[in-house]
Amino acid sequence: MNDNIRVLLVEDDEIQRQVVADILAFAGYQVTAKESVESAILALKSETFDVVFSDWKLANLTGLDLLNYVKSNEISVGFAIATAYGSIEHAVEAMAAGADDYLAKPFERQQLLLCINKIYTAQQLRLSNQNLRAALSEQQSLVDLVGNSDSMQRVYQRIERIADTNATVLITGESGTGKELAARALHQSSARSDSPFITVNCGAIPESLAEAELFGSKKGAFTGAVNDKPGQFLLADKGTLFLDEVGELPLTLQVKLLRVLQESTITPVGGSEEVTLNIRVIAATHRNLPEMIAKGEFREDLYYRLNIVPIHMPPLREREHDVAQLIQFFCQKYAKQYAVETPKISQKMLKSLIDYPWPGNVRELSNRIERFVLLADEAELRTEVQRTFCQEEEATFVIPEEGINWFQFERDCLHQALARTQGNKAAAAKLLGLNYKAFLYRLEKGES
Repeated sequence: MNDNIRVLLVEDDEIQRQVVADILAFAGYQVTAKESVESAILALKSETFDVVFSDWKLANLTGLDLLNYVKSNEISVGFAIATAYGSIEHAVEAMAAGADDYLAKPFERQQLLLCINKIYTAQQLRLSNQNLRAALSEQQSLVDLVGNSDSMQRVYQRIERIADTNATVLITGESGTGKELAARALHQSSARSDSPFITVNCGAIPESLAEAELFGSKKGAFTGAVNDKPGQFLLADKGTLFLDEVGELPLTLQVKLLRVLQESTITPVGGSEEVTLNIRVIAATHRNLPEMIAKGEFREDLYYRLNIVPIHMPPLREREHDVAQLIQFFCQKYAKQYAVETPKISQKMLKSLIDYPWPGNVRELSNRIERFVLLADEAELRTEVQRTFCQEEEATFVIPEEGINWFQFERDCLHQALARTQGNKAAAAKLLGLNYKAFLYRLEKGES
């Protein structure tokens, strides 16, 4: 099944190079083995590969030099680096530079094969989404939709698949995960991209004014209505209406929204004539709508009408491989915005930021990096992160009524312990009252 997958192996140790090449070849991969960065570059110039697997320490240059060459020349290939045991700094540096994964030596045969397969799968997803990403990059308002993790690749793939349809979409996810960015991406990738994209924050409209705000009103419909006023639905005609935090709509308005979605018509407040619309509706929420349905707080029929195509925006704690890329992006974005020099972040600080669980998700990361760019004070950034950790740890934990996801809770504990100990797994295990082997087992289980 791997017969057509081409792997460029770069390793200066002849014995190790042969062992790895044999493992990959036996698994069905087409392997080209090189002993140096220079010879690997020549191979990349003359041949195409799906995956590059390079050792960090090579004869004259490093695997990072090869990775930088691949990125600077925009060569479309998955990339993994093998690092010496315990060299977490090298791994962090490689991931920050754009590597897809890393393996710490010594590694087992199965670890190697899983790594290569994971990188190849991610690379194929990237290739399948190239047209979408090219379209997004042309829109300055969309460039914050950043990340190459598996979970984000699934988001891009779903957007590309449904962009040119008129299907109603429900985007779910925690606050700060980028739900509006995903909605804008859908709009800009569709045939409606030249038409309006109208955003309505359903939680910010007073209930008494909500119907008029959404559907419009006629002159004299109520006190103060001195003129006809078009609602948000009419303003979005031929384009896209984004209903943010749709779970906050009162039940009385949910009934009317359902009718609009079913019939594609509205009747302004105080009016008698129906107005036919041609719009696409995208809704978003951070609430658990099925739970709200069970409590009688959200209409089940409206939920199914909105949830024709679901898109889930993953929390940043589940996108660890995207954090370094996001940091680099926000540093460059805000440096350009404020016309200042792009500040440098030390590898130690970068490691702490990657391990931090980011409860506020991408919005929190963006906010902290914006402040860091303006102040260029890494010490303050470190203090902020540590203070947040302390505040979280001092809070008394109470199991919520709806229960918890135990596996996610355990995973968060493991990663917070790693962040507190600057990536020292032995110290993190001690912090959690686990022996070292039990800690590694739980950590590996949580990432599988």
